[in-house]
Amino acid sequence: MSVRIAIVDDNVFLQKAVAEKLSFFDDLVLKFTAIDGNDLQQKVEKNKNIDLILMDIEMPVCNGIEATKIIKSKYPQIKIIMLTVFDNDENIFNAIKAGADGYLLKEVNPNELYQGIQETLNGGAAMNPSIALKTLKLLRNPVNFEQKTDEDIKLTTREVEVLEQLSKGLNYNVIADNLFLSPSTVRKHIENIYNKLQVHNKLEAIEKARNNNLI
Repeated sequence: MSVRIAIVDDNVFLQKAVAEKLSFFDDLVLKFTAIDGNDLQQKVEKNKNIDLILMDIEMPVCNGIEATKIIKSKYPQIKIIMLTVFDNDENIFNAIKAGADGYLLKEVNPNELYQGIQETLNGGAAMNPSIALKTLKLLRNPVNFEQKTDEDIKLTTREVEVLEQLSKGLNYNVIADNLFLSPSTVRKHIENIYNKLQVHNKLEAIEKARNNNLI
């Protein structure tokens, strides 16, 4: 019984490298390739009877984690293995949360890839040892990646006031008058705001503050 596979990667050269690894095994059939999550969705619509997707993470338009969420909600029977060069904690966490069935690094040799595919189809989870170790560490010490930005940003009441004035397009001198501060104090507050929000200009500061419901 052959295994029907799709490869999703925005780099055509890397698509070919993965396809070459699959070509060593007669029971693996490459049905199609896609260059991002949107392309994948359109192709799966026309070709629903695939067994497994090898999914890159970093892709424009619709990345691998978003694509995994979408495919898993529509076609839970299709297995998905992330195949990526990135093994940072946040990617691993988000991929598993999105429903990925396995997580391998692109440098895997053909035999490891084949074993990972078989293992996943048999209900297991394909993982490089280094990824498995990171996953265990994440389980022991959970990090809340989703709320990390919100919780890290804590502005003082005065900084929020300055930012609100700034968002109205007022200059430093007017803000200083309105808040009964000296212009240099306003400048200092704005420096602190930029540091806390990790931004470099007024527009970025206002946008990020709004996104995080700070103003």
